[in-house]
Amino acid sequence: MTAQTHRSGSVVRFGVFIPQLKTDVPTMLEQARTAEAAGFHSFWVMDHLLAPGAPPSDTLESWTLLTALAGATTTLRFGHLVGCAPFRHPSLLAKMAATFDQISGGRLELGLGWGSVESELTAFGFEPGSRRQRSESLGETLQILNLMFTGDTFDFDGRYFQLQGAYGLPRPVQPRIPVHIGGGGRQLTMPLVAAHADWWNCIGSARDRLEELAPMRGSARISAQYAVGLVHREEDRDAVADRVARRMPESAWGRPLVGTPDELVELFRAERSRGVALCVVRFDDFGTPETLRRFGAEVIPALD
Repeated sequence: MTAQTHRSGSVVRFGVFIPQLKTDVPTMLEQARTAEAAGFHSFWVMDHLLAPGAPPSDTLESWTLLTALAGATTTLRFGHLVGCAPFRHPSLLAKMAATFDQISGGRLELGLGWGSVESELTAFGFEPGSRRQRSESLGETLQILNLMFTGDTFDFDGRYFQLQGAYGLPRPVQPRIPVHIGGGGRQLTMPLVAAHADWWNCIGSARDRLEELAPMRGSARISAQYAVGLVHREEDRDAVADRVARRMPESAWGRPLVGTPDELVELFRAERSRGVALCVVRFDDFGTPETLRRFGAEVIPALD
């Protein structure tokens, strides 16, 4: 298995975000295989120990799940939207990332954030600290990941982490695992993006500020999150729009993109003109095979 080549310029890539909530492994395997066949660049899951804001329900562990999905595919890239850094010591995270990159043949996209759901951290025994402390801790995590990925022995003496004689072997397959930092905060997130990220993942609720925030991203490329309702039949348009609004509120996901394949092409062309190079979509129907295939046949090629 080999890594898929990233292309630049005016090409827009598409990822699909399918949270592993109230689902099972066979269903996720089918969705990953279908997404790959449909031409999606990447497949993204959530990194939570529970479903924020929802009653107790099945929530599959993310890294274990992604490993199974990688073994069932050959070109699709995988990541978290985004990984919760406080859940794992950076040395363990680096070992997990390098191992996954080996297993997948170089198909990891490393999404990271500093943990926005304080109630989840508290519920499972992680000391949340302040938002600034979590942001600073993520900064040290990103430094340690870079050191671990070299394979060389190193020491690290930070405020949050101290390592002595540490090293990371085996190294990842990719010369550099792409780092995606998600968020839209001017003070705590965007400085981390500029210092460490290959990609800035603009959360849906910050898309209306994309032009304001983009100059703060440094050299990172722009990806963004979208709530999408694909209208298969005109008579279903209102039902699709209602489902998008109910399942992905605008307060969290920003303005939804709802329409036929042709209409969605025009909407995503507008996003491309804003500088977005990777559009990560979450569908109103949770990504059924019919929707994944039609989006792949009629939307993705029009923006390639």
